[in-house]
Parts: sequence; C-alpha cells; structure tokens
Amino acid sequence: MRTKLSYKIFAAFLLTFFVVLALMILSIRFFAYQNFSDYVHKVEIEMLDEFIDRLTAEYEKHQSWDSMRGNFRLWYATLRLSNLGKKKTEEEEKMSLPASGFMVSEHAMGTKNPLTWPFRDDDLETEQAHFKYVYRMLHRLTLFDEFKTPLVGRSRSAEGHVLRRIDVDGKTVGWLGLRKHERLSHPLDVAYMKEQFDVFYLAGGAMLFLAAVVSYFLSRNLLAPVKQLTAGTRALTSLKFDTRIDVRSKDELGQLAADFNVMANTLEKSKQMRQQWITDISHELRTPLSILRGEIEAMQDGVRQTNRHNLDSLHSEVLYLSKIVNDLHDLSLAETGNLPLSKKKIDPVRAFKETVRIFETRFVQHQITVLDELGADRKAVFYGDADRLTQLFSNLFENVLRYADSPGTLRLWKVEEKGRLMLHVEDSGPGVPEESVERLFDRLYRVDHARTRARGGSGLGLSICKSIVEAHGGRIKAQNAPSGGLRFDIELPIVSHQSAEKQEHDDEI
Repeated sequence: MRTKLSYKIFAAFLLTFFVVLALMILSIRFFAYQNFSDYVHKVEIEMLDEFIDRLTAEYEKHQSWDSMRGNFRLWYATLRLSNLGKKKTEEEEKMSLPASGFMVSEHAMGTKNPLTWPFRDDDLETEQAHFKYVYRMLHRLTLFDEFKTPLVGRSRSAEGHVLRRIDVDGKTVGWLGLRKHERLSHPLDVAYMKEQFDVFYLAGGAMLFLAAVVSYFLSRNLLAPVKQLTAGTRALTSLKFDTRIDVRSKDELGQLAADFNVMANTLEKSKQMRQQWITDISHELRTPLSILRGEIEAMQDGVRQTNRHNLDSLHSEVLYLSKIVNDLHDLSLAETGNLPLSKKKIDPVRAFKETVRIFETRFVQHQITVLDELGADRKAVFYGDADRLTQLFSNLFENVLRYADSPGTLRLWKVEEKGRLMLHVEDSGPGVPEESVERLFDRLYRVDHARTRARGGSGLGLSICKSIVEAHGGRIKAQNAPSGGLRFDIELPIVSHQSAEKQEHDDEI
C-alpha cells in the first residue's frame, strides 16, 4: 500500500513534535523534582534556627564539641527542647529560656523527663505531632565539626546532606547536616508536585493538538505546488505544452514551479518550431518536386521535347533539392555537435579576401561595389577549417547578392583585439524589420513570408553560418546598420603561432 507524501510529512512533523514534547516534559519533571527537593531541604534546615542557637550556646560553654561528641542523650535533649516543627504560644515564649543561657545539666536531665518537659499536658495532640517530627529529624540530623567530621548523629559523612554553618565569633566551628530524602515524602509536597505536573500534561496535550493542526495545514500547503507539478507533468506527457503552474512563493518550491513553466514554454516553442519546420521543409521540397514532376510528365506526354535545354532545367531542380538536403544534413550534424571540421592553422582574413575574389564577377554583374577596408596588417592566426570558413563567407555574400538592391555597396572591415578577431560585412540595404533581426539565423526563416523563389534561397544559409561560427568557438550576430543596410558581425578566436602549432600537433596525434 502506497502512503501519500502528505501523510508522511504530517506524521514526521507530529512525531518530531511529540518526541520533543516528551523529552521536554521528562526534563522538566526531573529537574523540577530535583530543584524542588533541594528547595524543601533548604527550607527545612533554615527552620532550625533555635536548634542552631542552642548548639552554638553549647559550644560557647565548653569552647569545644567535647560535650556533644557521641552524646546521643544530650543531642536528643537539645533537639527536643528546640521546639522543632511547633509554633510556640505567648506563654511558652515567656517560659522558654533564652538560647544564649540554655544549659542542660545532669541534675536537670535527672529531674525532668526530656520527652515531656517543658511541654504542656493539655495539648497532647500537638505534643505527639511534635514528638513524631523530632523523631523523624533525629534520624536525619548530624553534627559535624569544622572539618565536616561527624560528631553525633546517624551519618558517617557529610555526603548527601544539606549543610548549615555554625559560627562562633565569626569563625566556623561546625556544621549541622540534614540528610536529603531520595524522594519527596511529605503529602503536601507530593500533592504540590502532582498539581504542577497535571498542568504540564494538560499544556502538553494542548500543544500536541495544536501541533497536529499546524502540521496538517503545513503539509497541505507544502504539497500544493507538488500536486500542481504532478498534474502539470502528466499534462506535458500528454503533449499539452501550454500547461502552466501558478507561482505563489519565492522559495525552492516556487523556483521549481517557475523552472517548470520555463520548461513548458521551451517545449511549446519547440513544438511550434517542429511544426513550422515540417511545414517549411514540405514547402521547400514541394516546389522543385512539382516542377520536376510537371516537366517529366510534359515530356512523357510529348508536350515538351526531351532536349538538352529541358534536361538542364531538370538538372537545376535536382541540384536545388540536393543543396537543401545537404544543408539540412549539415545543420543536423551541427546541432548534435558532429559537424565535421578539419582544423588547421589558417589566416581567416586571407580566407575572407579569397572568397571576395571568387564573387568579384557576380558583384559586378549585380552592380555591387565592394569597399575593402580590411587592410594589410599582420597575419592573424586562427585554428579552424578553411573550407567551412569559405562556406560561411559564401553564404553571407549570397545573401547580399540575393537581397541587396542594385546598384549598391558592400563594405568589409575588421577589428582585431587581444585574442579576438571581428569581421564585419555591411551592405547598403535594404535592412530588415527589427522583429525579424533575431530570427534571421532560424532554420528556413525568410523575411519574405510569401516564400517565393523569385530571389532564390531556402532560408538555411544563415543557419549554417551560425553553426559554423559556433563550431569554431565564435559568435555571429545581425543588426540593421545606421546606413540603412544589414550588417553581420563575426567574432572568431585567434591564437599565437605556437598555440596553433601545438593544437594542430595534438589533433594529428
């Protein structure tokens, strides 16, 4: 059974919060018990002021702890007479001896029972509670000297005790130790902690419920773009390339949605180009094929004679078809990066000039005046295919002969920079509409939308020019010149003689 991603995210959020909440409550529980226990013990030992005063008086009397060392009877009597855990009445306050004058003698211990004196007989219930409290404290209290060595009491070390200093004349003479409880035992303490943790558990439950609600809506909000992406992807697989996703955020999911829209737009344009490509190819091939079919059928029907002139006409149409097929083949190789290049060390400017000489006669026939501003500067070294460069320049000159008005001019010049050579070809016009400039290098694109063959051309020449330049690591662009004509800028990388020779040697190996 497949679990939805929304359930997984919801469960992950909820489980994480539950674990954090459980750890938090356990930590609070542990430290609360620990801190509250320490607080209770500190309160208990702070309530022994009278007992501390009596112990101080006993030390001052003997100037040592000799009277208390191991004397459990005196220890108990002192503890019993300190009214621990008992609120004294005004009469008892008057009857009580001041702590500084407290003294327990053997005669007093013999005539007065330390279990009953000086308590009142008419409040037996209070006295019994007091006795129980003293008895509990007797097992927990220990007297230590200044070095924390036990003198009297149940303990043998100060470890596990809350200690309170006993000072005489500003000097620490001993310590009173109260053994800590491992767990809270007093009903009031236990009840207080229970109330506190009931509040913790209730707050934790409310927080867990709130976390569940937040996790639910958060998982839905996070997965909303994912669901759109899923639906959009399925639409793309159904060739619905006009599908778009509404981008509502600027996070990673929003960026993913934006990238999806870019991909869908690219696929849509690719589909349109492919459809246009098929239409253009069928149009380009239909015309020469129709001419061939018409002339051949005319010869078969005897309407036209099978002579050299008619055969030459058929041959020209076959050559035109062959050129289209060859250009398409070159373009497909260039797009896959497999355009064959025989790179050698050449001078691109020289190849440029040689191509101009080849077209001199045709320029004269079309009344195109060539303005050669290339100059005779030092030789530029370029590592490339001379035949492909000739094909590049020939296609550009064919474009001038085909579309430039007669009479007209063709201006040629170059700009050489560090590592780059710029060759410029500019005719006298006319130019092209601005919206068509960027599309001049598209396959089968011609500014003449009627696509007549009056001026010839298949619309593949400039596409091949771009492929050749890019295969050599250069760039080419077209723009309308200020003079009113069309200008092509060709940028080629040039290298030193040493670099070209090294590259040529590596290719031969």
